Amino acid sequence: MDKLKQLESFVSVATRGSLTAAAHAEGVAPAIMGRRLDALEERLGVKLLIRTTRRITLTHEGSAFLEDCQRIIADVSNAEASVSAGGVKAAGHLRITAPAGFGRRHVAPLVPKFRELHPDVTISLNLSDRVVDIAGEGFDCAVRVGDMPDSSLVSVRMADNRRLCVATPAYLKRHGAPKSPADLARFHCLTLSSDASQTRGWAFRMPGSLAGSADDRGHAGEVVYLKPGGPLDCSDGQVLHEWCLAGYGIAWRSTWEVESEIAAGLLVAVLEDFAAPPNGIYAVIPQRKHLPLRVRLWIDFIKERYSAPGYWNQA
Repeated sequence: MDKLKQLESFVSVATRGSLTAAAHAEGVAPAIMGRRLDALEERLGVKLLIRTTRRITLTHEGSAFLEDCQRIIADVSNAEASVSAGGVKAAGHLRITAPAGFGRRHVAPLVPKFRELHPDVTISLNLSDRVVDIAGEGFDCAVRVGDMPDSSLVSVRMADNRRLCVATPAYLKRHGAPKSPADLARFHCLTLSSDASQTRGWAFRMPGSLAGSADDRGHAGEVVYLKPGGPLDCSDGQVLHEWCLAGYGIAWRSTWEVESEIAAGLLVAVLEDFAAPPNGIYAVIPQRKHLPLRVRLWIDFIKERYSAPGYWNQA
C-alpha cells in the first residue's frame, strides 16, 4: 500500500473525526480507510488512534504524528504545484503571525490581496504581541518589528523602521517644541506603563555637532535611553497613539504607525536630529532546507509592497 496514501487517510480520519466521513470524502468504503490505518499503525509499531463505535480519539503519539503528516502532505502538494503552471502556482495552507498593532495596519490588508493572486492558497493570520514560537507552534512565517536576536530562525529584512517623537501642531503651538531630549522633562510625554514590554525607554542618538544641553553633549555620538514622564501612561501603544492625535502630549512612535499622519499634517516630528538608528521590519521563517513556494511568494509579495515608494505615508 502506498505510504503517502496511508498518511493522507490518517490525516483525513483524524481531522474529520470519523472513518465514515473520511471515506465519504474520498469516495471509498469505510472498511478501506480502516485497513489503511491498520497497515500504518502496524508499520510504525505504535497506536495512533483509539477507535470506538462512537468516536475516534488521537493518542499522544497520534497527535504529534498528525502535525508531521500535515506538513509532509502540504509540502508534497506544494512541490507538485511549484513545477506546474511554470512554477508560479502556489497551493496549501499558509500560517502567518504578526504583532497586533502592526499586523492590523500593514499585514491584514495585504492578506486578501495575496490570495487574489494565489487562489489555491488558504491563509490563517494570527495577531499577537507575544513572541510566538513559530517553529513550535507550526507557523510558516512571522512578521516582526525591531532588532532580531540571534537564533536558529531565518530573518529577511523587509524595510527600515525608525522611532520618532511626535505631537500635534496644536500641542506644539501651545507648549513649544523640545530642542533636545533633556527638554522632554518639561513636556507631557505619553509613555508605556511599567508593565508593558518596553523597558529601556525612548532611544536617542546624541550628535556631536549639536550643542544641546550639557547632559546631551556628554553623550555625543552615543545612543542613550531616557524614560520621560507625564500625567498619562498606558500599556497599549494604540491608546498612546490616539492620545497623541488628540493633543494630550508628545509620544515616541514607530514610523509605520505615524508616517501617514505626518504626511497629512496631523502630527509633527520633533527631535529628528536626535533620532536613533533605525531597526528593521522582518519576515522570519523557521530554518528549513526547502521553503514552500507559498511562503517564498508571500515574502516576496510583502517585501515588494513595503519597498514601494510612498507606501508608508499612504498605508
